[in-house]
Amino acid sequence: MADLNPPKESLPNTSYLKTDISSWDSQASTFEKAYTKLGRLDFVALNAGMDDRDDIFASLSSESTKPPRKPNMQTFDVNLIGTYYGIKLAAHYMSLDSTAAGKKKKGGKITVTASAAGIYPLPVVPQYTASKHALVGLVRALGPVAEAVDIRINAVCPALVATGLAPPGLMDTFSEKQITPMSTIMRCFEQLNRFEEVGEEVWTSSGLTGATLEGNLGDVITHEAPSRPESSEYLDEEGEKAWVRAYMERNKNFALQEWEQKSRW
Repeated sequence: MADLNPPKESLPNTSYLKTDISSWDSQASTFEKAYTKLGRLDFVALNAGMDDRDDIFASLSSESTKPPRKPNMQTFDVNLIGTYYGIKLAAHYMSLDSTAAGKKKKGGKITVTASAAGIYPLPVVPQYTASKHALVGLVRALGPVAEAVDIRINAVCPALVATGLAPPGLMDTFSEKQITPMSTIMRCFEQLNRFEEVGEEVWTSSGLTGATLEGNLGDVITHEAPSRPESSEYLDEEGEKAWVRAYMERNKNFALQEWEQKSRW
């Protein structure tokens, strides 16, 4: 478990490492320590989240001609940038040779906790909404490319859940039947991350990647990416080839190279 604060109670078979998800150095140190101790990395859940820390319209009541103060962007640092760091580090350590630790195949699973606010706009928290929409887009974009290097990445989008994220008193205004139980969110995780043991090897039986599952009350809802209009020829199969090859050349992207070799082209 990696968090700024230790768990409130001891958890079986769990180690805690103090980690600031918004810091690359802090996350990198945590991943390195975990891999060094275990010799392998199979699954990562990226759950950190923060609500808004800035009001974009705060200065509208002011008569000053001076610019407003610089906005607080910590919400994006935690929700989006920190999660991006986590995905990059997870992919790196999942792809290392871990045969000495009993892992016979490179790869693994990454589950990103986005939010129902990443599907539907929540006007009261635009920073949170924007960052969670970005996570859904990031997962959808990475899904097919990550699959080429044997990594599955998916997003879970909880509706209203009783966590410490909401301002004091907010949850008291909702009835129990309006709050999604944690058991529904765990069903999302279980649906995306089924692990089965075959002999001495642990493998994953869920082939989903780039998927978005919403946990809402008692329901697990799959949200497909919007379909492309027929007029978007730059996104059709031939256009996709051009995009892949251009960025593969510019960025020397290893995963894109693997994707091209394994694709239907």
